[in-house]
Amino acid sequence: MITLEFKLKGKLAQYRIVDDMIRTAQFVRNKALRYWIDNEGVKLSDLYKQCAVMAREFEWAGKLNSMARQASAERAIFAIGRFFANCKAKKPGKKGYPQFKKHTRCVEYKTTGWKLSADKRSLTFIDGFAAGTFKLVGSRDLHFYAPTEIKRVRVVRRADGYYVQFCISVERTEEAVPTGKSIGIDVGLNHFYTDSNGNTAPNPRYLRKSEKALKRAQKRVSRKKKGSKNRKKAINRLGKKHLKVGRQRKDFAVKTALCVVKSSDFVAYEDLQVRNMVKNHKLAKSISDAAWDQFAQWLQYFGKVYGKTVIAVAPVYTSQDCSACGNAVKKSLSVRTHVCSCGAVLDRDHNAALNILAKGLKQAGIVLNTVGHTEINAWGQTDLYSLVVTSASKPTG
Repeated sequence: MITLEFKLKGKLAQYRIVDDMIRTAQFVRNKALRYWIDNEGVKLSDLYKQCAVMAREFEWAGKLNSMARQASAERAIFAIGRFFANCKAKKPGKKGYPQFKKHTRCVEYKTTGWKLSADKRSLTFIDGFAAGTFKLVGSRDLHFYAPTEIKRVRVVRRADGYYVQFCISVERTEEAVPTGKSIGIDVGLNHFYTDSNGNTAPNPRYLRKSEKALKRAQKRVSRKKKGSKNRKKAINRLGKKHLKVGRQRKDFAVKTALCVVKSSDFVAYEDLQVRNMVKNHKLAKSISDAAWDQFAQWLQYFGKVYGKTVIAVAPVYTSQDCSACGNAVKKSLSVRTHVCSCGAVLDRDHNAALNILAKGLKQAGIVLNTVGHTEINAWGQTDLYSLVVTSASKPTG
């Protein structure tokens, strides 16, 4: 499944209709959640039936395409399922009990309620709201995909306009030239990451760089009268600045992950629990700004696309253990140099990256053993790669 995004270009009246569509989708989702709360043992099929009931009960809800109403109900059942999954897994802290939405920003259609033009440069909504035809603005080309491959059409409202996302049921694969290289990655705050070869990538700190402008924009919002048009304009300007920071962060994560995956056949990285790490209020903003989770997700994605092995390893003792002899060398966060009695002296993050690589190779060796390979030297990169390149056609991560 891939997603192609375009900006919707239309008239102001059309955008107001899209807002009505989004509010209706939010209403259907909240009503479905309320039905689940009030009735025991509710299934998705029951929520589908309630969508039809809502369409008959509320005229304006019936304007929304039937499959769009079903997609909104699916969002409710997804939140419910996630809550029960967290409870079953005994996830620490809050389990994410489903909440009613107040500020939904998207509406999702399935295979009906919309129509692409013959040249696939415009999109028309043909349900009861009749939002009309929008021009698609973007660099991607939909001509490569048949209309039957488009399984979802999602309209998203952002601070700088309205966008449409086409969810296409195809598997993306790219040809990759084997490099025979393995790499371990330790993410940090001084450097975005340090690899097992000692190379580093700078931490861009996009939020920190934009913090002054964000504070000024926030002050302008607080000075405006609540409910006024000027306040809405100030909120929109603030939203655009936050949107820019988020896009910069995503762009950096995508390009960095792609570079890492294409330059190595085997990538091991830390499986960090960022949700727990941000409880440290002194480092929470810097950790969130680094977006390690987003970087890890793109590593996994590109690993599957390029057929590379990407493995997440537990970060336990990766910074404390010596990569040369294995002895534990206790050190606080302020100590940035690893010094061991065996004579090993190197940067703290470089030492951690070497340990991460060793753990990843060992973990990969165990995985390969389960499919028939025995006596694998998990610490020897050359022996492992002769097996990974030839037999691991699908990433294990």
